[in-house]
Amino acid sequence: MDILDLFYKGGPAMWPLLVLSILSLSVIFERLWFWLRMLTQEKQIVDRILDAAQDNWEVAADIARLASHQPIGRFLYAPLRFPKTDAETFRLALESTAEDELAGMRRGEKLLEAVIALAPLLGLLGTVLGLIRALRSIRIGDLGTESTAGVTTGIGESLIATATGLIVAIISLVFYRLFQSFLVNQVKIFRKAGNEMELLYRQSPPDFSNRTSAIVPENFTPPRKLEKTRFPEPPEPPNTPN
Repeated sequence: MDILDLFYKGGPAMWPLLVLSILSLSVIFERLWFWLRMLTQEKQIVDRILDAAQDNWEVAADIARLASHQPIGRFLYAPLRFPKTDAETFRLALESTAEDELAGMRRGEKLLEAVIALAPLLGLLGTVLGLIRALRSIRIGDLGTESTAGVTTGIGESLIATATGLIVAIISLVFYRLFQSFLVNQVKIFRKAGNEMELLYRQSPPDFSNRTSAIVPENFTPPRKLEKTRFPEPPEPPNTPN
């Protein structure tokens, strides 16, 4: 019995289950790619920005700007965008950016929650419809005869929808919990990085009011300074007799 045969025997409830499974898999693969890229680069970005902030805030701001394609880079760059900030503004910039970035990490969460809730119910609905279809043809006088032999097969086929709904819901729930654990870990990382950045700020507040530097590419080579032309000293006049 192949998959297509099972799909058709599952009844009409298999079609919405197929749609839910496609939506769930699309969210799972997209989130897996998102978390894989972020988790592999996050620690390096945080270390580079905090190390640079200990010596030069302008370098730290440039590194954070270059890393703004990552949530942690945008988070640490938020308070460094302003020319001058006080401690309260610095903290508010970190907190507001953290809320936005963490909310973006929850993308697809509501869809997975809907799949987890709807898939078992659709499977149960398909089973009920299959049981109604299988039991509709039974007559009281036919009980115990060979004419009711196909009822057992019909009941078994109607349970395919329930099994499919449970499989879709279980897979979605596993990855939903996995993404939730990643999100909880991100809250800890953001809080730790923000606290360390604020401590560095309180020790030596940056002042970007006079900053005119731009992002310097990595392969940029500064031009060589032109040496001043040295003119030869004039010759001494010849000795003349008195």
